[in-house]
Amino acid sequence: MKQQAYLWTLCLVSAMGGLLFGYDWVVIGGAKIFYEPFFGLGGAASLRGWAMSCALVGCLAGALLSGAWSDRYGRKRMLLLAALLFTVSAVGTGVADRFGWFVVARIVGGLGIGIASNVSPVYIAEVTPARLRGRFVSINQLTTVLGILLAQVVNWRIGEHFTGAAGGALTPESVEWAWRWMLWAAAVPALVFLVLALFVPESPRWSALRGRTEAARRVLTRIGGERYATETLASLSQLSAGAGSAGGAGWRALKAPGLGGVLLVGIVLAVFQQWCGLNVVFNYAHEVFSAAGYAVSDILMNIVVTGVTNVVFTFVAIRTVDRWGRRALMLFGSASLAVIYAVLGACYWAGVSGVFMLALVVLAIACYAMSLAPVTWVVLSEIFPARVRGAAMAVSTFFLWAASFVLTYTFPSLNEAVGAAGAFWLYGAICVAGFLFIRARLPETKGKTLEELEHELTRR
Repeated sequence: MKQQAYLWTLCLVSAMGGLLFGYDWVVIGGAKIFYEPFFGLGGAASLRGWAMSCALVGCLAGALLSGAWSDRYGRKRMLLLAALLFTVSAVGTGVADRFGWFVVARIVGGLGIGIASNVSPVYIAEVTPARLRGRFVSINQLTTVLGILLAQVVNWRIGEHFTGAAGGALTPESVEWAWRWMLWAAAVPALVFLVLALFVPESPRWSALRGRTEAARRVLTRIGGERYATETLASLSQLSAGAGSAGGAGWRALKAPGLGGVLLVGIVLAVFQQWCGLNVVFNYAHEVFSAAGYAVSDILMNIVVTGVTNVVFTFVAIRTVDRWGRRALMLFGSASLAVIYAVLGACYWAGVSGVFMLALVVLAIACYAMSLAPVTWVVLSEIFPARVRGAAMAVSTFFLWAASFVLTYTFPSLNEAVGAAGAFWLYGAICVAGFLFIRARLPETKGKTLEELEHELTRR
């Protein structure tokens, strides 16, 4: 019981990076209704896209830097750095009076997202026994969607506070203050994360590979007992001995034989998780629901509905990822989204509006939340060898955020050019391509230790 409680504590603290990742990523979607008129962005799709996507510049840098840094300095220090960046961004974005400073503060927050999205799932994977790893790494996705829901509820309540008396219409006060309070609210969980991260130990697998065997043994023993600690350290010792000259961490080690195929799988899955298109529903919910015939007064409430759906079906993923397997869930998610997007695009093309469109969006979110959203992070956290896990994860998350930048930046222009119907049909075609790749290249990883996976995947 004490071992389980200790493992839960480590994973929940690390997963607070996911909570802040989710909040910071989605809060901007509700705030845009208010900050766009404040900064005068309404007339230019490119500026609206830049305001929404500028944080992704920080995500790209954070993902790359955190890889080499986490392999060199450890996972714990990166968690602390992410928490600090989230705090600075929350305060700085809310006080900005010029669009340039707003962008700078958002990029700082993006650095935190890039670091947290890389390091939090890796830390959880490295402290969790194989039989529980899928479930516990999915906790990071659960906190991410809870962060998304928190941002949606905060946006809804603050928006209601500032526009309720005006019947949901924008007022000078709401344009000045509503978006600021939405962004400031993130400072509270960011500070909590910063304090709690001070008390978690370093990843035992990282410590063991750097010769800090006793520190690693203490943590592993508290997690799984003496036998578990001894077996894990023995496996790590064998891998280190067999790594030879490729055993050093860093970018050069990614060129070692056997890593190219694994890295390709990680990159494609990371890009696919974004280009499947679901995140435009969270980032551009205003446009998506407006095109479906909803008025501004109903949109923020609809966004909360999508957030609740996201949370509920992430619990489904936690229950099934170690039972059904990663590959089965990824295939289910890509196929389901392809079908839903085909129907959704046809409905937009035919001018269908109202609750049926909301139901289709909710169904798409449900499929995504129980498959591609959490399982991609599970797979990325477990397929890379220990000696380069930080660097390889950084490359994958770099491509994930690059794909996210393209998706987020282009949607306003894509929506204007081909309409919502054309956009969702395009995302559906990408889902078909993703399904074919997963079926051909993704092996099943459930129930295997990280060391067993390393031995298997680097020799394929």
